[in-house]
Formats: sequence, structure tokens, C-alpha cells
Amino acid sequence: MKRLRIITVLGLLAVMPVLSGQQFPMYSQYIMNGFLLNPSYAGSDYYTTFGLTVREQWLNVPDAPSTYAAAFQTRILNDSYITKSTAVRKKISRPTRGGRVGVGGYLFSDHNGIMHRTGLQMAYAYHLPVAEEQQLSFGLSLSAYQYFVDINGAVMPGDVNDEFLNNYDQVVYIPDANFGISYTTRNYYAGFSMTNLFRGTLMIGNGGDNGRSELGHYFLTGGIRFYAGPDWIIEPSLMLKSSDMVLKSFQADVTARVYYMEDYWLGLSYRSADAVILLAGVKVDRFYLGYAFDFTMSEIRSYTYGTHELTILARFGDNPRRYRWINKY
Repeated sequence: MKRLRIITVLGLLAVMPVLSGQQFPMYSQYIMNGFLLNPSYAGSDYYTTFGLTVREQWLNVPDAPSTYAAAFQTRILNDSYITKSTAVRKKISRPTRGGRVGVGGYLFSDHNGIMHRTGLQMAYAYHLPVAEEQQLSFGLSLSAYQYFVDINGAVMPGDVNDEFLNNYDQVVYIPDANFGISYTTRNYYAGFSMTNLFRGTLMIGNGGDNGRSELGHYFLTGGIRFYAGPDWIIEPSLMLKSSDMVLKSFQADVTARVYYMEDYWLGLSYRSADAVILLAGVKVDRFYLGYAFDFTMSEIRSYTYGTHELTILARFGDNPRRYRWINKY
């Protein structure tokens, strides 16, 4: 029995690239805080935003995946909307040239059984006004995280001195980079991002030379806004995601959300071969609260009754700080 536990742990370590690739943080409310998946959204709406996301996956399953992220993003502004007086003393408001640079960062912690990933990511974005009410953005982020394998969570305490286990590094540090591009207008938006550009080749602390590496991930997002009267907005959206293991990891999220007075929203999403997701949210002053519940449809549904995800955002900066046509919620 002891040997079986050791073999099991070694098997998990051997497929670590696959597991880590499949367990890149998953977010059901990616529309609320797209910056977590695409660095080009840093400062895209001219607000200074603080956000907190908590996701507890597969409730009732021991050591199920969980994700925690605390994010910050802002736009570095040169000027804003100002009021000028004309020669005939008529006051008019007109936009001056705003800053094009956005910055952001977030702390994250992902847990998946005996594997844990904790780190920091910093992002830089550059925003180009293409035409009236249109913006093209580019983003690059640098990340560094600790990858930790909790052997004690898989074997009996007496087994951790086994020579087989000691050949594997339980803690390594991995610097990496992500890239993103997005295009935003009043009526529609689209974005593409790539993560783990270095594929973990700069791993630090790999004394055992285990040959582990990270997988690259790809996210393609897009959505359209339909203004159904003065108080209602209907927003269908799509996210396609995959990794270097394209055939095994491809997944699509098809979502539709309805907003009332931009202060309340309800939505429904379908994640291929995985879940049906109920979305709800409310805005109170400068605070946004979003909740998602995933009704699991995969084979694990016999062991869990779903997944919770909670997102809280706080936005600072009055209307003069941003393009007036940008309003995501």
C-alpha cells in the first residue's frame, strides 16, 4: 500500500504539465474583469479599479480546485474632459488628449489537490484611439509564481523520506510572460491573448532537472451590445479557449446577459462539455458585485453540486476620467 501511494504521487508529477495546463485559472465572470485573462484591458475604461475574485470549484469534492485573485488596474492620464470658454464667452465641454498607457497587477493563488500556484503579475497596456468611439489596445504582462507540490497531502508522513520522492523538486519558481490585444467600440468588442509565452523554460530551483514545463494558453473573446430601449442592454458574448494540447483542451463559453439601467444584470452561459452557468450582478454606487453558479455537467457531477464564483469590483474616477462611450456594465 505504501508503494502504491508513492507510485501515485510520481504519476501526478509525471503529468504535471498536463494538469497545470488544464488548471489554468478558470473564470465564469471573465467579462467583469477581463484584465485577468488579457493584459490589454489594463486601464482600457479609464477607471482606477480594484477587484477581488474568489472561485471554489466542485463543491463537496475534497481538495477540489480553488482560485483567489486580487487585482488593480488604472489609466495613466495626461488630460481629461475640460470646460473651455469661447471668444463669445460660451462655455463648451470638449475632450482633450488623454493618456494612452494603462497599468495593472494582481496577486493570485490557485490550488488543485496537492498542487499549488501562488504569484504576482504586472501588466502594461497601450491604447490607441482608432476612430470615434473605437479603441485598439495592446498589452504585455510579466508574471512570477511559486509552484508547490504538497507531498504530505498525498502520502503518509512516513513516506516523505522515500528516495523516489526526494528526486523531485517540491517547490520551483517560474517567471513567464503573457500578451494580449483587444478592440473596443460602443457596440462590440473582441480580444485575443496568449499566456505562458516562455512555457516555463526559465524555471528556478529545478535541482532535480525533472524536465517539467508549462503549457501555453489561448483566449479569444468577443461580444455585441444591443440597446433595447433607454434602460435595457442585451449582450451575447463568446470565449474560445485552448492550450498547446489543442484537441484535448479546446473549450467554448457561450453567454448572454441582460442589463437593466446598467445597475442590474442576469445572464446564462454554457461551457462546452462542462457546465451551465447562472450569472447575476448588481451595481451600488461605485461598487459592482457579481455572482456565478456553475451547474456541473461533466462526469464529476455525481460527486459535486456545483461551483461558486464571487467577484467584487470598486471603480474610482468620475466621468471626466474616461471616454464617455466606454461603459461595460
